[in-house]
Amino acid sequence: MSEWQEVARAEDVPESGTLLVDFGREPVCLYNLNGEIFATHDTCTHGQASLADGFVVDDALIECPLHQGSFDIRTGRAVSAPCKVDVKSYQVKVEDGKVLVRG
Repeated sequence: MSEWQEVARAEDVPESGTLLVDFGREPVCLYNLNGEIFATHDTCTHGQASLADGFVVDDALIECPLHQGSFDIRTGRAVSAPCKVDVKSYQVKVEDGKVLVRG
């Protein structure tokens, strides 16, 4: 998807938390880090768990709820074992309180 698509309202993404949304046919996890919204694919590349069920740690990492591997929320980069494959990240912008995502 190359077009911007509205997926949520910014106020619905909890501070230092997650929100699972649909982006076309893909599950996407939104994150609110100090008022800035980020997005990654929702499925952990190691254990097929939902990252939206994970835990935001160290203000920039999402920890998978299944095996505690983690990814950088800002880039999708796998940063701790057992996760070795990056998770897809998406471009995000907020306009008039709407969260827009582009893949």
